[in-house]
Amino acid sequence: MRIAISGAHSLGKSTVVDDWAESNPGWVREEEPYRALGLYGPYEILFRDASTRLHNGIQLHYCIGRVNRYCRREDDVVFDRAPVDYIAYSQYTAECGTTDIDEAFVHSMVSAVRDSLDRLDVIAFVPISERWPVEMENDGIRPVDLEYRERVDAIFKQIYREGRFDVMPARGGPDLVELEGPRERRIEQLREAIAARRG
Repeated sequence: MRIAISGAHSLGKSTVVDDWAESNPGWVREEEPYRALGLYGPYEILFRDASTRLHNGIQLHYCIGRVNRYCRREDDVVFDRAPVDYIAYSQYTAECGTTDIDEAFVHSMVSAVRDSLDRLDVIAFVPISERWPVEMENDGIRPVDLEYRERVDAIFKQIYREGRFDVMPARGGPDLVELEGPRERRIEQLREAIAARRG
């Protein structure tokens, strides 16, 4: 079972990944591309209106490469971020108009992202929720900027709820579930989605 946790930053995605991996021994935990390439790797990756094609492109292709590594449904792996995430973040930067990321670049990502989703079984989207607000944590890694998070979250909601970019495969592809609530409830929602996928 191949699942990816998706959504804007500082909403508890990595916590879901950690909680799932801890409670399900034997599952592979795939690190977030930013952490693998930037925080612990050789690249300086910038965010917000400073992201470039290089910054988002290398994260996207790393993410797709890791997804493609797991070809069998028998592979039990949880990804911290989905390929879709880099469309959402790139669209934000394109709307800022401050770097070489533009609408054409965003649309150039869609085909590769759609193809990669055939190798995922479940995408778990973590949205901003008024019922279960998540405080912005100043972890020294990501920008502490509520407006940035809200604008990116709005793009994610357009993608997942309204079909923006038509990125989800028409047939096959992953099941989509939204996670909200306390940590324990999010894990239970994910468990239910996996059980439904397995049929």
